[in-house]
Amino acid sequence: MDCRAVALPVGRLMVLLSLFMLVPAAADLMVGNPDWVAFAVSALVVGCFGSVVTLAFMKRDNRFGIRETLVLVNATWFAFTFAGALPLYLSGLDLSLTDAVFEAASGLTTTGATVLTGLDHLPPGILLWRSLLQWVGGIGIVVLGIWLLPGLRVGGSQLFAIESSETSAKPYGRIEPFLVRLLLLYGGLTLVCMALYRFAGMTGFQALNHALTTVSSGGFSTSDQSMGQFEGLSVLWVAIVFMLLSGFPFLFMIRVVERRDFREYEQVVFFVGLAATASLAAFAVLHLGASDAPFRELTLSVFHVVSIITTTGYAAGDYLQWGAFATALFFLVTFLGGCSGSTSGGFKAFRMLVLIQLIRSLVNGMCRPHRIAEPRFAGRRLSPSVTEGVLVFALLYVVTFALFALVYAAAGLDVETALSASITALANVGPGVGPVIGPSGTFQSLPDVVKWLLALQMILGRLEIVSGIIILMPDFWLER
Repeated sequence: MDCRAVALPVGRLMVLLSLFMLVPAAADLMVGNPDWVAFAVSALVVGCFGSVVTLAFMKRDNRFGIRETLVLVNATWFAFTFAGALPLYLSGLDLSLTDAVFEAASGLTTTGATVLTGLDHLPPGILLWRSLLQWVGGIGIVVLGIWLLPGLRVGGSQLFAIESSETSAKPYGRIEPFLVRLLLLYGGLTLVCMALYRFAGMTGFQALNHALTTVSSGGFSTSDQSMGQFEGLSVLWVAIVFMLLSGFPFLFMIRVVERRDFREYEQVVFFVGLAATASLAAFAVLHLGASDAPFRELTLSVFHVVSIITTTGYAAGDYLQWGAFATALFFLVTFLGGCSGSTSGGFKAFRMLVLIQLIRSLVNGMCRPHRIAEPRFAGRRLSPSVTEGVLVFALLYVVTFALFALVYAAAGLDVETALSASITALANVGPGVGPVIGPSGTFQSLPDVVKWLLALQMILGRLEIVSGIIILMPDFWLER
């Protein structure tokens, strides 16, 4: 294990993060808010630390293999979480270290859970920093670094596959041409989303923040009411469109734009079908209670389902007030997630399709023992390694959810809050169910130990569980 190979790119990425801190510092300085000092000091501290590490290992002959890749991804996410928490801790919010780390972890993992209240009156720097954390986390910290920092080009395909669960990490032969297209797409979607939000009635600052958190499937807002602060339905439909787009595979959208052949349509159709089915179910429940504004009810139903299934986490009201069926529906939708290779978290449509194909082949084999029934995806036979990987992930997903929920219950949370907190952190969704952490609540009242565990679980979910657990195995550290 070459620790020096990990330290160099982490150092360079910390310098990159310090540059991002200058943006909210400038925003606060422009309006005369003293928090600009917190961001400037944080940028100086993080930048100096990253520079020292970079200079110390720049001329080393480092080895970079799969173990170094996995350690790098984990080290970067944890380092960015603590570095991102620094300006929040030093700001005038008077946050504890626990709350600052929780908020930063929630931002970077695009979870969207928050401990803050009074967002409508917070200074622009804090709001912008939360949005930037989600935008950087949505594209993937290391993915951004692969393109910007030469020291991260080694092992780029592995890094991208780990961060995004993309199944085609080298569609252009080399990773760099694909990442250039990816960043252009990501930036382009952000700009178009911001323009449409502005046209729909948001202020420029609101449009910027919500564009950053919509395209990243993050869900942080500039108000305690989230999207409920806007009266018109046009804002919600802009959000619906871009939340759905952000749930599509990057590669699928790039090939659509380039008018090239693509094979990812199966999981896209499946994902849209799930969202449409759940939206109609939610609309049916909501429409039973009130029938004077069916289009508004349809909009709210589609908006909230898409928000949860893409793991964005926006809310335009307390959808838990729609009844027990709606609460159960939104809780189940929390488990799903978007497509692989997207900004969405969750279980992912690709894995659900693989499981469905595997079950179908097993059932067909039981009905017709002499017939060879192989699971297939996108017209290709699924290799045993793919199906085994999905099965292992499914098992770890359920076990991780259950174990953390048990720990939260042991820490004093009620069953509903414990179950909801565990899945919303693991799937990187944000709001849970129940009066405590539902769409009308926050995570502020939870015990500190629960907040630390939730932050850990958010990062674990963002790293697709396996990438986070594997470094804890003794065999991982043994020299081969």
